[in-house]
Amino acid sequence: MKTIKIAGVPEHFNLPWQLCIENGEFDKIGIDLQWTDIAEGTGKMCQMLRDGETDIAVILTEGIVKDIIAGNNTSIVQVYVESPLIWGIHVGAQSKYNSLDDLENAKVAISRYGSGSHLMAYVNAKNQNWNTENIEFEIVNTIDGAVDALTNGTADYFLWERFMTKPLVDKGVFHRVADCPTPWPSFVIAVRNEFLESNKQSVALLLETINNTTIEFKDIPSIDRTLASKFNQKQDDIKEWLSLTKWSQKPLQEKVLNNIQNQLFDLKIIDKKGTFADIVKAV
Repeated sequence: MKTIKIAGVPEHFNLPWQLCIENGEFDKIGIDLQWTDIAEGTGKMCQMLRDGETDIAVILTEGIVKDIIAGNNTSIVQVYVESPLIWGIHVGAQSKYNSLDDLENAKVAISRYGSGSHLMAYVNAKNQNWNTENIEFEIVNTIDGAVDALTNGTADYFLWERFMTKPLVDKGVFHRVADCPTPWPSFVIAVRNEFLESNKQSVALLLETINNTTIEFKDIPSIDRTLASKFNQKQDDIKEWLSLTKWSQKPLQEKVLNNIQNQLFDLKIIDKKGTFADIVKAV
């Protein structure tokens, strides 16, 4: 049995992995897949890949592209979710800010530097023609930290996946002022190069197994009820989320990577571009 460490966010996107583990799908191919939930998100997972704390991460595309260019010895082996991630832009329920326009010079809460909440703040600012050099950040680590920061006023707004944050909106903790979809596929599967070089066959088997599950995921009986129960969501919200979400079983294409890098470069999130061979590896 080959032990493989994998990390991902504790969100509905990753239920296919949990189902495969619970059903013994990886055991059948000789893989002991050890999953770790990372509430802190992409920035934390980038660090884990660098430090060898995980072999694989299911990670936001823009975050891992940025970190590979910055020296993370990791490669993208596949797109995991093809559809954009829909980021909700949230303020505290008692906030003086009522619209997206109000937030131009406000302080943004982020989980950590290099995270999606950090990078998407720049994307949103550019969409609004704001000066991206003026953005101030407050590191809050997790969504619970963001609740504290927006409630006590140490930060003014917070970008997080719209549907996972919806229960906080429904409870009146947050108010969502707008959405900001990613202009690229939301999640990819990234593997440390050192691990990939010596375990290509195991990684290929792992990808085949998860892909067989994601192809059929939406057809699982009562999957909307399962997701709603597991992730504290309203069933109607889950149905909407499922209709908007498209999993992928394909590699990242060079033209898509070029588009991502061009946008990150224009936003000054990266100061150079990597080659396709540097960032993407075939399995």
